[in-house]
Amino acid sequence: MPQNRVVLVWPVVVAARSPLLAWRDAVYIAAGFAGILGLAVLLLQPLLAGGHLPGLTVRTARQVHRGLGVGLVVLVVAHVVGLWITSAPDVIDALLFQSPTSFSPWGVVAMWAVFATALLAAVRRKLRLSPAAWRIGHTGLALVIVVGTIVHALLIDGAMGTVSKAAFSLLVAAATARLVFDLAVWMQARRRRA
Repeated sequence: MPQNRVVLVWPVVVAARSPLLAWRDAVYIAAGFAGILGLAVLLLQPLLAGGHLPGLTVRTARQVHRGLGVGLVVLVVAHVVGLWITSAPDVIDALLFQSPTSFSPWGVVAMWAVFATALLAAVRRKLRLSPAAWRIGHTGLALVIVVGTIVHALLIDGAMGTVSKAAFSLLVAAATARLVFDLAVWMQARRRRA
């Protein structure tokens, strides 16, 4: 278990020691760390959803997954608001897909997918979605979030460090791919039973 915590803390430690933060103000740094913590949440979410974290019952894993989903929304909002405070014109350009930076559109698409996922989770019971429809919709949005976030992070020359960021992104992609594989197996088994 200690190695699991090291994996989650590693990108934060690398970023905290980055010389790129020396001339940045506190709001900008906090916004950046909200993004880094959001990436860490993206590693945990598929592991929780797939029941791959030892020591947790299915029910507890689902509760933690839901709680971290809310936490992810908060982190995304903190990331965007912090960047807005430090440079509103850049955030407006990003939200309007007019930013000259290559990483901005990926982050914006991932952000809207996070919000769409939260909305879908909030209205799931009212829509009376079947388990299959819920899993497909939720997983599809999660894929948009993961791909968008990974590309967004990899294109930024920032505090997280190139090797740290690439390795952590690979872990997030692998955990997500495992969950998608498990979902495909579940869907096939469900079809056979029907």
